[in-house]
Amino acid sequence: MPPVVQIVGFKNSGKTTLITRLLHLFNGMNLKVAVIKHDVHGFEVDREGTDTYLFRETGAAAAAIVSPWRTAIVEEQETPLSELIEHFAAYDLILVEGFKQAHYPKLVLLRGPEDVALLEQSNHICAIVQSELAEKRLSDEQAYFNLPCFQRNEMERIAQFITQTLL
Repeated sequence: MPPVVQIVGFKNSGKTTLITRLLHLFNGMNLKVAVIKHDVHGFEVDREGTDTYLFRETGAAAAAIVSPWRTAIVEEQETPLSELIEHFAAYDLILVEGFKQAHYPKLVLLRGPEDVALLEQSNHICAIVQSELAEKRLSDEQAYFNLPCFQRNEMERIAQFITQTLL
């Protein structure tokens, strides 16, 4: 099974931005990376008017569409994180956005001092990624939690930490 790294933080903390920047670096390292995103608000990946949308609207519990370049599966149910991770077993690394309560190594994103509570609410934290606003308060927290700490713009250092520590 490939290593799994969670990227967690409160809403609008920069999780997706961090992941997309890491993907750029990991692609440059020829790593095959899968991403799993948790969305508690619900989402729609299919567009009205497409065949797969019509299948789901008329009662299909699941629909798949496959081309030589892409596969999409939409199921009318929540899939456990463990099953999704199993599905991506052939990849080099799996990045997970969200699923705060899951038990995988986590990079915790902190926007400011008000987010420090997330450190106490989370498990398996392996590093902190902070904004400049959080930096002052976090020097004490970093020592308390004895965790590596990165600035948001230190993408190469974060990628290196992941590849050297977690791969």
